[in-house]
Amino acid sequence: MITETSAVTFRQNLGEMLNQVQYRHDSVVINKDGKPVAVLVDAKLFERIRRMQNRFDALCKRIEQGFDNVPETEGLVEIEAAVEIERAQTRSSAKQR
Repeated sequence: MITETSAVTFRQNLGEMLNQVQYRHDSVVINKDGKPVAVLVDAKLFERIRRMQNRFDALCKRIEQGFDNVPETEGLVEIEAAVEIERAQTRSSAKQR
């Protein structure tokens, strides 16, 4: 479950919020002036997120290295073409349903 709370309430109920995250594996979104500024999550979930971020960063680096010799304008044209193909396929699939 995801709980939203203000920063003041969070500060006042820190122990309870920690128990909620640790034992029930809930998450707490902390709002300041009505906007989310932080999230308290279970340590195992955070570790999974960290590993996913590391893999994503490594993948981005490999893609970047693979396109080192491609001029930016040419790359952008290829990206736009790929996006248009995907959109066309999505529209086609939606029509078939």
